Amino acid sequence: MRVQLGPIARARGVRLLSLDEIDSTNDEARRLIETGERGPLWIVAARQTKGRGRLGREWISRPGNFYASFVFGEFSEVRVAPELGFVTGVAAMRALRALAGQGAFQLKWPNDLLLEGAKLGGILLECMNASTAPVAIIGVGVNLVDAPKDTPYPARALCEALSAPSREAFFAHFSDAMAEALELWNGGAGFAQIRQEWLASAAGLGQDITVVLSHEKLEGRFETIDASGRLVLETTDSRRTIEAGDVLIGPRATGGALA
Repeated sequence: MRVQLGPIARARGVRLLSLDEIDSTNDEARRLIETGERGPLWIVAARQTKGRGRLGREWISRPGNFYASFVFGEFSEVRVAPELGFVTGVAAMRALRALAGQGAFQLKWPNDLLLEGAKLGGILLECMNASTAPVAIIGVGVNLVDAPKDTPYPARALCEALSAPSREAFFAHFSDAMAEALELWNGGAGFAQIRQEWLASAAGLGQDITVVLSHEKLEGRFETIDASGRLVLETTDSRRTIEAGDVLIGPRATGGALA
């Protein structure tokens, strides 16, 4: 059975391209943008042969899980594009809780979905400068029925919190939640509200965490995210504002995010 958009997404004019197999939904989105696509368009695939996460890392595409990319060009400034990762995280939390109750779902800065502290999914945000205005590609992967075992970080699947979750049910909720979150975001004008909702689900907030950067590792207290989504870390001798990095939370953390 192929996925279908939820009624709210359809009413907002969102479109859907449902595929059995593709190399990468983000790569397909990029190809479509190069031919003039600006969205809003969901590209959902049952299987990816070359799925990838952040920093070019491999995204393991196991059967039955959720793989999709959202093409969105309804914003005018590149500077607000990073906010769409937080919009997507908020939408994912709404969809997961609609399906499985409040549960132990959290968001790990900047782009991971967690279930009881283990990785449930990830978000990969890219932005292309089209001929007239920027277009965002938001890749989303969620472990619905199977989680990889051979990874340096703990991972879980939604089936551990909800019996027999399906791509169809998850996507119907998620596409609607995304449409509503984007309306709230309103091209960046509503990011303050998105930020507050994101923080309400933030893993490690107020706790000591480790942030791995390209050339250093920082330890400190996760104070908040600022008005543009950057992580604010209180270390022993300074207050650091971090634009990108891998966050490690708790004693079991041994590696960074993969998507």
